[in-house]
Amino acid sequence: MPVHRPGTARRAHHDAAGILLAVLSALALLITLPGAARSADGHASGSGYGSSRGDGVPPRGSAHMGMGVVEHDGRGNLPRGGSAVQTEGVDVSSHQGNVNWSALWNSGVRWAYVKATESTSYNNPYFAQQYNGSYNIGMIRGAYHFATPDTSSGAAQANYFASNGGGWSRDGRTLPGALDIEWNPYGAACFGKSQGAMVDWIRDFLTTYKARTGRDAVIYTATTWWKQCTGNYGGFGATNPLWIARYNTSPGELPAGWGFHTMWQYTSTGPVVGDHNKFNGAYDRVQALANG
Repeated sequence: MPVHRPGTARRAHHDAAGILLAVLSALALLITLPGAARSADGHASGSGYGSSRGDGVPPRGSAHMGMGVVEHDGRGNLPRGGSAVQTEGVDVSSHQGNVNWSALWNSGVRWAYVKATESTSYNNPYFAQQYNGSYNIGMIRGAYHFATPDTSSGAAQANYFASNGGGWSRDGRTLPGALDIEWNPYGAACFGKSQGAMVDWIRDFLTTYKARTGRDAVIYTATTWWKQCTGNYGGFGATNPLWIARYNTSPGELPAGWGFHTMWQYTSTGPVVGDHNKFNGAYDRVQALANG
């Protein structure tokens, strides 16, 4: 017959209650931390930009370069070293907050793109620290716009971008603005547009941006998205530099119209900040793009 010692049940009850209280306290602490948690790719995983609503859709303004690449294209191995000379770069947005530009410079990064705007209503609150910080450390830098073709015209977004950090100056250290056109994180992949309408929207943006700045914008995209949403249109390759997104050992197949890529976003899990890129050429080719 088992022996029941006095107080055993009471102590077990108290122990269980203590464990439950500790777990609840830890959860409360995590909830109240001010959005400091970051995932392995350097993008915020706490409250604010990057957090999802209850339906899993991120808040407007939280989009960033390549946020749909892994979901749609997957992730392979990192590039292997080759004989071609390539210059390391990064791209950042509000998700990275105040960036440690000294650490990036010391690691060999020599150019950077900073998210400036999205649609016609969002401005990156960290833009000044990121855009000026990269410049002050010695990098060649530029700004990018995350396109949302379902919210306003290409011309309206190009004007907003050019007026809010996306301009260009012939100082030898400023890259032309980049149009980030990729999967829609807020809804249908092609923003509810037919392939022809998407091409028209992109053309509207590019034409307006050149009229405002005198430069042809860089186009950032992924080949699979370009095929799906533009029908693999090949009409921009002669004028607009291509920034290809593919997290694998090589850039892979390029969209129609481009015989080569200018930049390649090859990972979202790089050191210091997640998104790392390779410029297809030595440092003097980065300078040449900046100089126009």
